[in-house]
Amino acid sequence: MKKGQVYTGIVERVDFPNKGIVRAGEETCIVKNSLPGQKVSFFVNKVKHGKAEARLLEVLETSPLEVGAPCSHFGVCGGCTYLSLPYEEQLAVKERQVKTLLEQALKGQQETWQWEGIKGSPQPYEYRNKMEFSFGDEIKDGPLSLGMHKRGSMYDVVHVKDCRIVDEDYRRILAAVLVYFQEKSTSFHHKMRHEGFLRHLLVRKAARTGEILVALVTSSQTPAGGTARGMEPPQEQKSMGKDGNLETYENLVTDEIRELMDGFRMCLLKLQQRGELQGTLTGILHIINDSLADVVQSDYTEILYGRDYIYEELLGLRFKISTFSFFQTNSYSAEVLYETAREYVGETGRVVYDLYSGTGTIAQLMASAAEHVIGVEIVEEAVEAARENAALNGLRNCEFIAGDVLKVLDELTEKPDMIILDPPRDGVHPKALPKIIGYGVERIVYISCKPTSLARDLEAFLTGGYHVERAVAVDQFPWTANCETICLLNRSDNL
Repeated sequence: MKKGQVYTGIVERVDFPNKGIVRAGEETCIVKNSLPGQKVSFFVNKVKHGKAEARLLEVLETSPLEVGAPCSHFGVCGGCTYLSLPYEEQLAVKERQVKTLLEQALKGQQETWQWEGIKGSPQPYEYRNKMEFSFGDEIKDGPLSLGMHKRGSMYDVVHVKDCRIVDEDYRRILAAVLVYFQEKSTSFHHKMRHEGFLRHLLVRKAARTGEILVALVTSSQTPAGGTARGMEPPQEQKSMGKDGNLETYENLVTDEIRELMDGFRMCLLKLQQRGELQGTLTGILHIINDSLADVVQSDYTEILYGRDYIYEELLGLRFKISTFSFFQTNSYSAEVLYETAREYVGETGRVVYDLYSGTGTIAQLMASAAEHVIGVEIVEEAVEAARENAALNGLRNCEFIAGDVLKVLDELTEKPDMIILDPPRDGVHPKALPKIIGYGVERIVYISCKPTSLARDLEAFLTGGYHVERAVAVDQFPWTANCETICLLNRSDNL
């Protein structure tokens, strides 16, 4: 295939994460955002070492597997990949992707291993317990919009009023907030010019308790779209709700902004007063973020109403989740994931390391089967939440340490009998792998949210004397290209 040319072909399969393998005559090409069985036209924009990659131009014929999407935004919004497939077909696609990656990684393993398929989400629709919506416009210089980015775009924003991966409360909040700021003619923050006010809307809703936390993220600029006020971005995150540093926040917030925030708060509370929300608003926040990066973070936070956290319940335990706490985004499937992980763990031994422990969910679930569980997590806020949650659940044998796993492993003196890994998408730090392997524990349970990172790390474990005994996929993210995987690794007998 030649760069710059347009071709047509049939999608033979989709490799992780969403790489459609399209055959055109005797050649194949990677075309993202395509589905198995579709006939597509595509523009080749890259050819390297005989491998071609292309941009999808048009779906000429739908796949025989497709049944239509329940969302009017599918194909335009970048949130979902497989929404037009039956759920069983989507599971089959993900299972094949993960199994193929593991087979390739384990082709040098002498011991047999057991593939246990994929476990679906108990609730494939309306499952999200956290969403980060963006402010922007759908077309250049168009009216204010609030929602998800268009597929393939970093700038255009689709108002996803019919989104099916969130429940009706999210959709009502999204619509009400957009109308409010449209009526106020409030500006949105332009990523390139770094001008404008509205940046993001973060919504968290606990599936089991129904508690809702809404955070509006803005710059410190004028709501009408004025330029920055000559302030250097604050270097330290401060929380107005926690440490009472109101003077700094007061200096940032003008009367105009304060009046706008009062209206924003009332806009949400009216939804609740009118009985339009199934859940309960427990917190409304205003977060100021003057970072140049397009990320949801806090320089300053003020609580406009209630508190800055919600409570969620999983498998008989209760968890306090603050604005930026990491927590599995699908509470229903998280229970499947953690029950499976607990079953893989089995008898834990005396001391268990839970590395990349987040808010300590796994550590607390394992606490009943171990004398001492040590969780290590680099995000200090998550560690504080883990400690609070352990106390909330009456668990006295859980210890949580804030720090980089790579460094903390050198400081721990209590050796583990078992290790549980639940790293971020990039996997375990390459320099931490030899340290983990060096403990020589009999069993390691690896929970991965990115199978390509897992496959890469497994090669290091095989070289270090471990083999995979069993593995299973868990669909935490229905309709998207992502999937969780759990592997049980055992120390090889001949080492």
